Amino acid sequence: MTNNASADNHPDRIPVVIDGRPYKAPTTPMTGAELKTLGGVAADYDLWFETPGPADDQKLGDAVPFPVRQGNHFYSAQRAINPGASR
Repeated sequence: MTNNASADNHPDRIPVVIDGRPYKAPTTPMTGAELKTLGGVAADYDLWFETPGPADDQKLGDAVPFPVRQGNHFYSAQRAINPGASR
């Protein structure tokens, strides 16, 4: 077993989902930037917490701590959308 596999199975890690993929958060709280790094989300994307129920989803600030809980779902979206822009 590699170090990464052993770290992923650590009992204190918190299972979360980022962009539909499972991850294990190492601690709580975590900032938006830390969660983006965990999920491989580009720095120029926003990360959102998928709020259960009818409430609006919550955009996470890069430097703002968020209380990570088991089963939290997050998704990323481009920070700036510019339709028609050339690449």
